[in-house]
Amino acid sequence: MKTDSLFYRLFQRIPGLPLELAGLNYSAEGYVFRSEEIKQTALRLDGVQIPPKKSNERPYVFIEAQIQPDEGFYSRFFSEIFLYRNDFSIQAA
Repeated sequence: MKTDSLFYRLFQRIPGLPLELAGLNYSAEGYVFRSEEIKQTALRLDGVQIPPKKSNERPYVFIEAQIQPDEGFYSRFFSEIFLYRNDFSIQAA
């Protein structure tokens, strides 16, 4: 939140504000507000089918093959998709 120092200071001073803005009816007691840097390790999708450039209505297809049970599969898979979308500036339709 370096560039959003106004919001950082505001949320530091009024810790219940983010909860209120999100429509959550919880006390801010016990919550800690911090700016966190997220460092990612190398993530690799099994495959991405990328549509032709001039074909806006055709979707990207993300492929991941799972042979063994993995309880963290969906959270990891969707994290990879969102990071991919961010890194390659894919816009939602």
